[in-house]
Amino acid sequence: MNKPELIQTIADKTSQEKITVEKVLQALEDVVIENLKAGKEVTLTGFGTFSAKFRSARAGVNPRNPSERIQVPSVTVPKFKAGKTLKDALKK
Repeated sequence: MNKPELIQTIADKTSQEKITVEKVLQALEDVVIENLKAGKEVTLTGFGTFSAKFRSARAGVNPRNPSERIQVPSVTVPKFKAGKTLKDALKK
């Protein structure tokens, strides 16, 4: 499912206009990104937790030339931990 399909599905389930759902979804994305940039977590109880994780620099291998070693820089990456409700729904 891509973003337009998600917007349409939510609009159908909630009887809201697509433009309203699109604005809400965009606001959710913005809030999550702002909080992750600030080093905070965003928890949607039962669904999961979004967080930012720092990955330190490390040595790696050039995939085009396996004998060549490269330095992979440090980076902050997004992380998602599924909540109990989501996990239980997928188990059934």
